[in-house]
Amino acid sequence: MTKEPPIMVVNKTRKSTSRKRTSATTSTRRPNSSKTRKNGGRKGKKVGRRWEVPAWLYYLLMGGAAALVIIGFYYFFIRPYAYRWRPCSGIKAYGVCLPAGYEVYGFDVSHHQGTIDWSELQKTQNSPFPIRFVFLKASEGGDFSDTAFINNFNRAREYGFIRGAYHFYNPKTDAERQAEFFIHSVNLEPGDLPPVLDIEKTGDDENKLKQDLQVWLKIIENHYKVKPILYTSYKFKTRYLNDSIFNTYPYWIAHYYVDSVEYKGDWKFWQHTDAGRLPGIREDVDLNVYNGSLDELKKLTIQQTDSINKVIE
Repeated sequence: MTKEPPIMVVNKTRKSTSRKRTSATTSTRRPNSSKTRKNGGRKGKKVGRRWEVPAWLYYLLMGGAAALVIIGFYYFFIRPYAYRWRPCSGIKAYGVCLPAGYEVYGFDVSHHQGTIDWSELQKTQNSPFPIRFVFLKASEGGDFSDTAFINNFNRAREYGFIRGAYHFYNPKTDAERQAEFFIHSVNLEPGDLPPVLDIEKTGDDENKLKQDLQVWLKIIENHYKVKPILYTSYKFKTRYLNDSIFNTYPYWIAHYYVDSVEYKGDWKFWQHTDAGRLPGIREDVDLNVYNGSLDELKKLTIQQTDSINKVIE
């Protein structure tokens, strides 16, 4: 009996110590067990292999992309101006290669060329390749007047250029309205070139376009008593307007960066570049040649008898 208290005390002490150790042991093992479960979960999942691009395919794709960039750069930035670096088979003047075999040169402008110094431009008339004629944009559609037309049209005659006026046709606007608008905008006089119809767009209906163009041409011809000039590109003419009706009108062909006209029919004017440089004009300008002599060009202009007939009617 005398030994019981120490034994009881010892047993209690061991129990309490055992609990503490157990709890301590348990608390330290929980993180490990959770990690084990996580690791075990990871081991249980199937991890897919990441696909890698073979080296040969990578370089092939990079080479293809580089080739596309180079081709695109050439097509949009080099090809249109390649004529600047190729040998000139004609005459080098006004920043471009003038076609060989022609003696009458001209240009055409609109408000896009800005303010023109006509006194400076007049100096080209005494150059080795004198500029003789100019076409000026007068109107577009049924209600747009070129803001520079009146001043340029008057200055052209004042400084001795054979002048002409053109209308930019809009297929979405009534043809009769466009013709009347041009007549209201342009007063042609003897010595001026015939009025010009500039057609570059087809609209939604090709057949309707042809009918409407004939309406415009007939109204203009009846008013000015002279056959209008038809301006359009080589491709547009051969595809849409190459028939017995439109072939009767003097043709002004637009065909850039070639040494000679590919069109097989008759033509009067050739717009051969849009990158010409003339004194007195800060912006690039379209340059043209006339397919004939200066005397023949003057015969193409509106004559005094044509003007008289217009006044009588």
